[in-house]
Amino acid sequence: MKQLAGKIALVTGAGSGIGAACARTLAAAGASVVVTDVNSDSARAVATAIKAAGGQSMALQQDVVDEDRWSAVMAEIQAKFGNLTTLVANAGIAIRGPVTEMSLADWRRQQAINLDGVFLSVKNAIPAMRRAGGGSIIIMSSVAGLRGSPTLAGYSATKGGVRLFAKSVAMECAMANDNIRCNSVHPGIIETPIWNKMDALPDPARRNAPVDINAMAAAGVPLGRVGLAQDIANGVLFLASDASDYMTGSEIVIDGGMTGGAIRRQ
Repeated sequence: MKQLAGKIALVTGAGSGIGAACARTLAAAGASVVVTDVNSDSARAVATAIKAAGGQSMALQQDVVDEDRWSAVMAEIQAKFGNLTTLVANAGIAIRGPVTEMSLADWRRQQAINLDGVFLSVKNAIPAMRRAGGGSIIIMSSVAGLRGSPTLAGYSATKGGVRLFAKSVAMECAMANDNIRCNSVHPGIIETPIWNKMDALPDPARRNAPVDINAMAAAGVPLGRVGLAQDIANGVLFLASDASDYMTGSEIVIDGGMTGGAIRRQ
């Protein structure tokens, strides 16, 4: 029997990158997966690929900060698959630049998607999970939520915020004895489209310069290489499965050793 047979999972921001890898991995493990993304074409492409591989999936367009849309999404999930058992709150953006040059509008936009969007995800998932008799909430944070990073202060603030939000939600659910667990995942330098979507540094000479993640990994990752979206999806699969049923209020760091320390290469 597959690890997630009978489970119903919602993955936000699942049209590409880590979210897409999570959706495909959970579906391959037997879950019925709801793929949501602000880009409806991307969401449909992932859901179509899952179904072509023999899995169960449904694609929905969703802006995670639209509170009214959440009611419709949860209603569609219940009508199609039943009550929710797994949430991967993955949708997020990254805006980089010095604090002194970041606009209040960009600060608020990043906070809205990365923090408000996670809040709404969890708020709407918990009632459905309680009706299902329990579940697993998995919140996508980052190594930037564990340590400071120059030019990513705003992003770090949101990722540090969701880390502690996950722990508090875990304690609330434990007090309610509702069989819902909540943990966070902290990726390091992972090869995904988010690097190309980051706003560029304000230095005009580098405004359109691509981020060289391979050079970043070579310099700052003890394993010396960039991670893959599948590396993160493997951790998410563990948290979604009953193999992690004694884990809540915790975190999984998947970063090639970045937060473990530094090494001097021979």
